[in-house]
Amino acid sequence: MEIIKTDEKLLTSPMTVKELLIYYSCVKGKIRGRLKEFEEAGKENDRRLFEELCFCIFTANASAKMGAVCVERIRPVLLTASAAELQEKIKGHYRFWRIRPEYIVHTREYLRKEYGLKMRKLLDSFKDRDSLRDFFAKNKGIKGIGYKEASHFLRNIGIKGYGIMDKHILKCLCEFGIICEVKPVNTKEKYLAMEEKLKEFSKKIKVDLDELDLLLWSSKTGEILK
Repeated sequence: MEIIKTDEKLLTSPMTVKELLIYYSCVKGKIRGRLKEFEEAGKENDRRLFEELCFCIFTANASAKMGAVCVERIRPVLLTASAAELQEKIKGHYRFWRIRPEYIVHTREYLRKEYGLKMRKLLDSFKDRDSLRDFFAKNKGIKGIGYKEASHFLRNIGIKGYGIMDKHILKCLCEFGIICEVKPVNTKEKYLAMEEKLKEFSKKIKVDLDELDLLLWSSKTGEILK
């Protein structure tokens, strides 16, 4: 995945809403361009969609950069390699090189057995966005992701309206006084509560939710990568 540098000075901490909106005016075009790329990714073939799911499995508790490195290294053998073969591909490049390949093979074989790895057909089979996310976040056949990475995956294939409640977003909400402290959102109830606060903030400052997610993330990292 290409890294988009904002070329803008990162915001001071804590930031004000006024500063955030000034920053938004500078990077809005790049953010919208990235969201358009996500929409295009969602139109790709089943292999590409599964690859994006693997990217999110790698990214959990790691970085988007590391996730991209791992996907690049395993791409040629993604659909055929054993866990041991995938481990060899990423060993020395990634902290969780033992366990994440096992997650990917488990997930791949589950999706192959139950759905023929027909990712597009599977995604289109859900009647609503909540049940779609629940499928990826709660399904024991899909290893290594919860609500954050399920939201991340769906957003990265162009399905809008999910909040990706990672540490950067939570830290920003804390700085704005929207939450009192940064705590793990490790249950569905906690995740949805934090997501609702992000949605309310989005409405308050009149910045689209998906744009706001990338805006807050880039204000801390200087990149539009996710």
